[in-house]
Amino acid sequence: MKKHFVKAAALLLALSLTACGGKTEGEKNTPSGEKQNTVVNTTPLAQMNVEDLVTLGDYQSLKVTVSIPDPSDDDIYTLMNSVYVGAISAENGGIVDRAVEVGDVAIIDYCGKKDGVAFAGGTAEGADLEIGSHTFIDGFEEGLVGVMPGETVDLNLTFPEAYHNADLAGQEVVFTVTVQYIKPSKVPMEEMKDEVAAMIGLPNVATVEQLKDFIKSFMLESVQEEYQAEVEDQVLNALLDQCTFKELPADLLKAYEDKMASTIAYNAALNNATEDAYSFYCFNKSAADAAVFYGEISLKQDLALQAVANAAGLNVTDEELKSELDKYVADYHLDSVEEFLGDNTEEDFRNYVMNLRVMEYLVANAEITEN
Repeated sequence: MKKHFVKAAALLLALSLTACGGKTEGEKNTPSGEKQNTVVNTTPLAQMNVEDLVTLGDYQSLKVTVSIPDPSDDDIYTLMNSVYVGAISAENGGIVDRAVEVGDVAIIDYCGKKDGVAFAGGTAEGADLEIGSHTFIDGFEEGLVGVMPGETVDLNLTFPEAYHNADLAGQEVVFTVTVQYIKPSKVPMEEMKDEVAAMIGLPNVATVEQLKDFIKSFMLESVQEEYQAEVEDQVLNALLDQCTFKELPADLLKAYEDKMASTIAYNAALNNATEDAYSFYCFNKSAADAAVFYGEISLKQDLALQAVANAAGLNVTDEELKSELDKYVADYHLDSVEEFLGDNTEEDFRNYVMNLRVMEYLVANAEITEN
């Protein structure tokens, strides 16, 4: 199953790629490494004769096959158990009759002191700690193995020399730790208690049975969203497969590659990662290679969708664009269109709305086989 088009769309967040605005000057490297200026084509696709670049096939009867997602009872129980266990307390379902073991999630209170004085960041109450996860410094988790819930122990430890806090690096400290209780990893459904289910805080959930119904409804809604995304993915792939593309203009490709590179840089910064680290994690490519690869895919995607919009009369008029913008501004309780658009342009948004229309049209006219 091809996922390139979905990845490109997801990476670009809410707005699909589009070339728009005024013409700008850009630079690119020649094969010799010398820089030369190139004019980047930023004409909106809706104002271009995209039919010179792409020839549509039979876009009105695309055929796709998709799987129907169906959450099993085991899937429902797994999520239900995870939610339930998160609400367990010492009084309701917590393990208090045996000592802590490796692999347990212990609920602890702790206070760390250096030379008898509590240090910043070294105190917490009701903290979850998986024993053996190496979340804390060496000796901390190991020191809790064999401790009974309700017991308090002093752990004489030493911070590593390379610890990020210079005031604590290499220093001897004492952690006073109280084990409140141990969380069970699994609770059989027949042993779940209504009072714990009620403590979760979900709307209209006061019993285990209501919790089960809530989780089942949630999962069915989630898989329906997955199903719809899969349908759109397959339909878009089918559209691209039956298109014939001519050689794409270098300046238009450059505009799309630059937009993709900017988006990768933005998301990398959001995740506090380098551009290459983020790109390798998401796409198994360097940032530069991903920008080129997905830039071309996104351009072909937009050309095909624009060609369908032209053929089927699905373009967005100025009046419709204004209406959609005003609606979004009102829905998000913003002060202006400019605040909603941010760094994007009205043509970006026009392209986004057009793409939504075209996808709805393609899906409605597609022959979808479910398996």
